[in-house]
Amino acid sequence: MKDYFSDEVSVFHGRKTPEPGSLVGYAFLIAEIERQLEIHVPLPDKLAIVTQKHQRYDTDQWIVYTARHKPVKNTLSHVVFALKYEGIDLYILKKVFQYTKDSPIVRMVKAEPTGKYSRKIWFLYEWLMNKTLDIPDAETGSYIEVVDSQLQYAASPVRSTRHRVKNNLPGNRNFCPMIRRTKKLEAFIAKDLSAAIEKGLDSRDRNLLKRTAAFLLLKDSKASFEIEGEYPPDLRARNWGRAIGQAGKNQLTLEEIERLQDIVIGPKKLKHMGLRIREGFIGEHDRETFAPLPDHISAKAKDLRSLMDGLLRANELLQRSEFDPVLAASTIAFGFVFIHPFSDGNGRIHRYLIHHVISRMGFTKGGMIFPVSAAILNRIYQYQEVLESYSSPRLDLIEWEPTPDHSIKILNDTIDLYRYYDLTAQAEFLYECVEETIVQIIPEELDYLEKYDKMSQYINSMVSLPDTKVDLLIKLLHQNKGKLSGKKRKKEYDELTDEEILLIEEKFEDIYKKEE
Repeated sequence: MKDYFSDEVSVFHGRKTPEPGSLVGYAFLIAEIERQLEIHVPLPDKLAIVTQKHQRYDTDQWIVYTARHKPVKNTLSHVVFALKYEGIDLYILKKVFQYTKDSPIVRMVKAEPTGKYSRKIWFLYEWLMNKTLDIPDAETGSYIEVVDSQLQYAASPVRSTRHRVKNNLPGNRNFCPMIRRTKKLEAFIAKDLSAAIEKGLDSRDRNLLKRTAAFLLLKDSKASFEIEGEYPPDLRARNWGRAIGQAGKNQLTLEEIERLQDIVIGPKKLKHMGLRIREGFIGEHDRETFAPLPDHISAKAKDLRSLMDGLLRANELLQRSEFDPVLAASTIAFGFVFIHPFSDGNGRIHRYLIHHVISRMGFTKGGMIFPVSAAILNRIYQYQEVLESYSSPRLDLIEWEPTPDHSIKILNDTIDLYRYYDLTAQAEFLYECVEETIVQIIPEELDYLEKYDKMSQYINSMVSLPDTKVDLLIKLLHQNKGKLSGKKRKKEYDELTDEEILLIEEKFEDIYKKEE
């Protein structure tokens, strides 16, 4: 059997190292989990190795450290390395604690009662395993934060006097995804996009803003349905748009989310609304055998109440913590869609939750709707990739069998897969969508309505036409590059003279093309 502490590796789980090196931190712990528990775990985006060279550098998949960083040969020294350099991976740590059991933790804490990492590990063990070790409460030592905010985003700290640590985990035992502090996210946060949108709207006409908001509601609703491959009647889209317009006004509860499902499903209700009572998956069926072909397997039905309780309590915690609103929205919205608690409507409610969180946390102001679904639709392939980046690595970790009705039955314990994971890729994606919405989509819609009003006013000043025909005329000019075709003129606008048509076309050129 390979000795991952002593032997150098050049490939680990299909990942080629930039140079031969020894696995350290979470990479070493993953190898130990596989050896001790004979199970696999989801790999972090980056793993660490130590090489004999004196150069510290990063690649897309590896963090390379020098020999002086190499931990001594025991599991907890690699846990310390991981916490110090890689941050907290709750899923891996829980699996490590499952095979180390209590004794090594107790010995470590008794040997180093005031040690920074011994107290962190002690706290995380009791927190994750939901048990109290045979260790007296700490009486000395400065309070230290559990999450290193230089590595990952943290919530407001709450003191644990037993361990003399500040618990700043951005969640709770039932739901606590983590987000790494990256240059990309830091750059987005530094832009203060919330202030940018507010400043950009200050000089705009209030009535224009109100009309734009109404238009964006419908646009976002239709985009959210289109992402699901649905094209509902206008009434259903408008009903969902009105629901989006109320985002942030009601407290987020399970009952509120079930109310939203009722709206989004429409009049043809499911046989069983609300939390699923059966297992679920996203994917297709084999054409011949009808066997399930999952792309994503949802959380087990029996785990849903625990997971949703954790998600809702995490939402309250993040809002009290003044967590960055977009990162909070990523945590709650993507957490919801990965759990997939309903039989239908999960995707649209997932995108609604983005609206809810950023609105509730004051990111958007002045009644302006945030058409994030439109931005997501513009990036639909990237959106699918960030969803699959969570789902795909977990498919092989879930044991299941097909059922007679061509669904699935989950055979192993999977709840931690939906509690603990990294959401950095999803947070970066959502911030990209937020920026596109603020700097492009909203200004474009405001600009369109301003120009539409100018054109409409000009037509009304020249000729007497019903509003519907004015609207149609502008749309026809858009479709035909500023010209009204002879066929359309004869069919719809026979009452207009050649001179009037020419003047309208010239004005269209002036408003839409010269200004651009």
